[in-house]
Amino acid sequence: MKAVVLGSGGWGTALSMVLCDNGHEVSLWSHSPEKAEQMARSRENPLLKGIRLPESLRVTGDLACLEGAELVISAPPSFAVRETGRKAAPYLTPETVLVTVSKGIERDTNLRMSQVLAEATGGVCRVAALSGPSHAEEVGIRMPTGCVAACGDRAASRLVQDAFMNDYFRVYTSYDLIGVELAGALKNVVALSCGICTGLGLQDNTKALLMTRAMAELTRLGEQLGGTRRTFGGLAGMGDLIVTCTSLHSRNNRAGILIGQGKSVQEAMEEVGAVVEGYYAAESIHQLSRREGVEMPICDCVYEVLYRGKQVRDVVTELMTRAKKDELLETTWL
Repeated sequence: MKAVVLGSGGWGTALSMVLCDNGHEVSLWSHSPEKAEQMARSRENPLLKGIRLPESLRVTGDLACLEGAELVISAPPSFAVRETGRKAAPYLTPETVLVTVSKGIERDTNLRMSQVLAEATGGVCRVAALSGPSHAEEVGIRMPTGCVAACGDRAASRLVQDAFMNDYFRVYTSYDLIGVELAGALKNVVALSCGICTGLGLQDNTKALLMTRAMAELTRLGEQLGGTRRTFGGLAGMGDLIVTCTSLHSRNNRAGILIGQGKSVQEAMEEVGAVVEGYYAAESIHQLSRREGVEMPICDCVYEVLYRGKQVRDVVTELMTRAKKDELLETTWL
């Protein structure tokens, strides 16, 4: 199969390596011709230090690599998905399967990445999502990893499963595109808040409480927006939440730690030195929860810290002294 990965970040690069391992004809496109040339020459991505790119992988800055591609992977940061989709659109056909692997919600529109791509490409082809607990650094060294390929079109999700699955990269299919995408985007806010806990010196009990109750919030919002509850308890939901909240590979977690230690939000993001998706997702969650009438106290508090300068220790006290609740009663779940 001819496959193209759009976006030469760590995740796009790692996925291109999986596809090469599976014998596909793979091109990795970078928006920067200079970066593409450097990677092609060195056979290494600076974001995945020490990991050699397969000799069969073509690295290019020329979008003509998309001609005749059956599988196209969209892997830029969320803010660049729309523009990348527009650039790719002339090369896509109704037979192409376009797969988003970017975890985010578009700012202002609050659209999921598959919706952004559908708009940007004029709906010319089927759009799927691939998501789950998957650090690029670990996939690059072929550590056992599991993800979910989601699409309302079962044939498309199975094509993605067949293209990627091997002895170290296990892929499940799902019809719940909405839930899989929302889970992947919204958990970044929780990872950021878990990092804040670490920066404050709070430990395992607190983080377990935070992760569990935050997932209850995300599930409520996800169901309200059309997702399936079971998705949030699976790989794309709880699985991705665990890996993102507990690892220093996570930019969201690292940014949160710096905020908890007293750095300003801007200082933290600059020190991380890459896109912190949870920062943008926090604003989207705030807007969506207000629009849908879903109570989300933890996510609201994260928004207050990030966008309104609320003190993190005041937030902890506020959350711990909320009115008494019954965990199992649906009407008082949060």
